Order: sequence, then structure tokens, then C-alpha cells
Amino acid sequence: MSTDTRTETSTGTPTVATLPVRRRVSPKVTRGLTGVAVLLVLAESVSRFGIVPANILPPMSRVLLDTAGLLVDPEFLGDVGATLTAWAIGLGLAIIVAVPLGLVLGSFRIAYEASSAVVEFMRPIPSVALIPLAILVFGQGADMKIALVVYASLWPIFFNTVYGVRDVDPVAKETARTFRLGRIGILARVSLPYAAPLAATGVRISAAIALIVTISAELLAGSASGIGSYILRISSGGGDTSLVFAGTIVAGLIGVVVNLVLVAIERKIFAWKKEGVA
Repeated sequence: MSTDTRTETSTGTPTVATLPVRRRVSPKVTRGLTGVAVLLVLAESVSRFGIVPANILPPMSRVLLDTAGLLVDPEFLGDVGATLTAWAIGLGLAIIVAVPLGLVLGSFRIAYEASSAVVEFMRPIPSVALIPLAILVFGQGADMKIALVVYASLWPIFFNTVYGVRDVDPVAKETARTFRLGRIGILARVSLPYAAPLAATGVRISAAIALIVTISAELLAGSASGIGSYILRISSGGGDTSLVFAGTIVAGLIGVVVNLVLVAIERKIFAWKKEGVA
């Protein structure tokens, strides 16, 4: 038995009624969730059947229960807040420094070549190797973590901005000059909009790096608070391995959420780029 969805207007003209359209789940999301489920089942089986001792790899069912418990634990949430505060401040300062620096050095080749030796010397130095120096200068508090995050997050944003500025269409610059825009005007009204999508990609990459560096600094420097310091406290003296895994999972979930939020912001702000490519 078929259902006729046609209706008639006041003039007698038949029209087709608008039916609600159901949103389908993206195949990419489905495959991702399937992969996570398979991994959890494998980890549970490996632990339950004794392939790996439970004190090394506890059952995933227990780890997930502990993860849920941490998400409502005020003390742990305070550690999460300490980590996110250092992460956000450090990433924000890196953006403030890296974007203008990338715009200037990307626009003036002589300035970039003059600073290239210093840049190439500093860039390969891992931020973790600077932890002892950071402790000596800033102590073991939030300032130490922020300084390391700024250093580690600076480079992806800086280089993406430089590449974005260098990729500006020369015709666009010439057009701006015909409207009597000076170097500053071209930098602000031509170079910056062209470089913004690449700079935003650099920010997204740096956001993940900043979270890794923050937690690593908390673990290695023995900070008073933070996700890393929580994991260090729990794991010391043969602590509860399940809680260690739970804290690690929370850190991973924060990384996933941060990436999804930044991707959504990029799509919203730079929707014009997608439309232009299409």
C-alpha cells in the first residue's frame, strides 16, 4: 500500500509535500567507532584470558568505569583545569607571537634569510629537553609549563604563516598596489587573509603538540597539579594501573574534543575557501 505525498494548493495545483530528511551518520564516523570498539574488545580479551597480566593491562571494562568516575571526581577535574589553563595560555601566547612574526618574515625575504640560521638552530631542539632549564628559570609551577608550550607550539604556526604569505597570488598584490595600498596595507588586507587558513591549520597542529608538552612537563617535572602529575601520583609505588589508564584516556578524549572544536571553527570561518575551490 503506497502513501501519496501529493497535496494541492489553493489554486488546485498539485505539489509534493516536504518530507523530513533523516541525517545519515558519516561512514568515516562509523568506521572510526567500529575501530575503537574492536580495540576495546581485543584489550578486554587479552586481559581476561591472561595473555597480559591484569596488573599491567587491566580489563578495559574496569578502565572505562574508572574513567567515568574520574570525570565526576572534583580533585581530578581540578588537575584537568590546571592542565587546560597552562595549555590555553601557552597556545594563545604562541599564536600572538608566531602569526605576526610569520607575516613579517614571510613578506620580507631579506629579514627571513637574516633570521634563518637562528630559526633552523632552535627549531629541532625538543621542548622536553628544555625541561631542566625551564625548571631552573621558572620553577615547577604553571609558568614552566606555559613557557615550554609556547616554545613547542610556536613553530607549526610560524612556518604555516610564512608559507601562506609566500603563496599569495602576485596579481592580488599588484591589484592592491594599484589602489595605492602601502606595505602595511597589503600585509593586513591581502597577505593576512591569504595566510589565515594555513595559519589556522598550524594552530590546530600546535594545539595537539601543546597538550602533549603540558602533560609531559607535568609528568617529568613533578608539577603540583595537572593530568600528568595525577598520573605520576597514581603510578608511583605500584599504584592502581587502571586509574593510570583512565587518566590517559581522559587526556586523549580532551585532545579529540579540542581537535573537533578547532576543525568546526575552521570550517565556519573559512567556508569561503571551500566554496572558492568548488
